[in-house]
Amino acid sequence: MAMNREQKRAMQRAGQLAADGTPVRERREPTTRPKGERTTPAQFFREVVSEMKKVAWPTRAETMRLSLIVFVAIVILGAFIFAIDLGFGQLTDFLFPSPSDLSSAATHSVVSLIT
Repeated sequence: MAMNREQKRAMQRAGQLAADGTPVRERREPTTRPKGERTTPAQFFREVVSEMKKVAWPTRAETMRLSLIVFVAIVILGAFIFAIDLGFGQLTDFLFPSPSDLSSAATHSVVSLIT
């Protein structure tokens, strides 16, 4: 890709190009892993079990307490979103009544005038 003069100067200031316009460092080809570094599935699962033993698992009481906190937070947030949605729905219905609401209101007013 050809670069204009400004791009070359910016890259030279950033240290990506030498004064003659050549890249400062060449990109290396990705190295391939030797075949000997692969592990067997059995070794993989042994390492997984070993790592899982190192995990600091919470106690049953901690799990119950934290689960209750999450549940309460979800209920509160859900109630808040429900209230906001209900409020905006009512506001929308007030500002932009549907045609069926208008026709029933008009019919009701005509009927009340007749009687």
